[in-house]
Amino acid sequence: MSRKLKKGYFVRGEFVAEGSERDLELKRELKGTDDQSRTDLKRESLELQKLGEDLITLRADLLTRLGLTDKLRDAIVEVKRITNFEGRRRQMQFIGKQMRLIDETGIYNIRAALAEQSNGSPRENYALHQAETWRDRLIAEDDAFGEWVTQYPGTDTQQLRALIRQARKDAKPEVPGEAQRHGRAYRDIFQIARAQLLDDSGATNAPQPESDADDQDAP
Repeated sequence: MSRKLKKGYFVRGEFVAEGSERDLELKRELKGTDDQSRTDLKRESLELQKLGEDLITLRADLLTRLGLTDKLRDAIVEVKRITNFEGRRRQMQFIGKQMRLIDETGIYNIRAALAEQSNGSPRENYALHQAETWRDRLIAEDDAFGEWVTQYPGTDTQQLRALIRQARKDAKPEVPGEAQRHGRAYRDIFQIARAQLLDDSGATNAPQPESDADDQDAP
C-alpha cells in the first residue's frame, strides 16, 4: 500500500500534494515560466498573506457578514489566542493558505469590509456629519431643540435640555477674548445625536435640518 501524501501547497484554490502528478506537472510548467510570471505569483501570495493578517483585525460584525469558511473563521479566532511567536507564525501560515482558496469576489468583499472599518460606511459617515450639524445647532439655536424632538420623539428630552444648558455654559469664556471651550456636555450631545441618527431607519434619507423651521420652545 502506497504512503499517503500529506505535504503540499495550494495553487489558486487547488491543493497539490508534493510528489503527485499535478505537482510534477506544475514544476515542469514553472521551468518554462519567465521571471516576470514567477514574480507576479510571489507578489500575489504575499498580498494574500498580508490580507490574512489584516483580516484578523476585522470587527466581529463585519467578519460575520463575509461568510467565511468554518476553517478560516476558526483559524482567525484561534490566532487571537496564541501568544507564542512560533505558534502564531504557523497559524498565520495556515490562514495564508486558506486565503488562497477564496475566489475573487470573496477577496473583494474582504477588502471592502476592511475599508469600511477604516473609513466608516456611507451610512455611518452620513450620521457623523449630521450629528455634528445637529450638535452645533442645538447649542447655538433655541428653535433647534423643538425641531429635533419633532423628528426624534424618542429622545430623552430632560437629559438633552440639561446637556444643552451645560454646553452653553461651558462655551462662555471665563476671560474676555479667550477661545471658546468645549466640555463633556458638548461631546455627549454629539453622541446622542449620532446614536439616534444611526438607529433611525430613515437616517440615510433624512433631510438636512432647516434653519427656518417653525419656532419651538427653547430648552
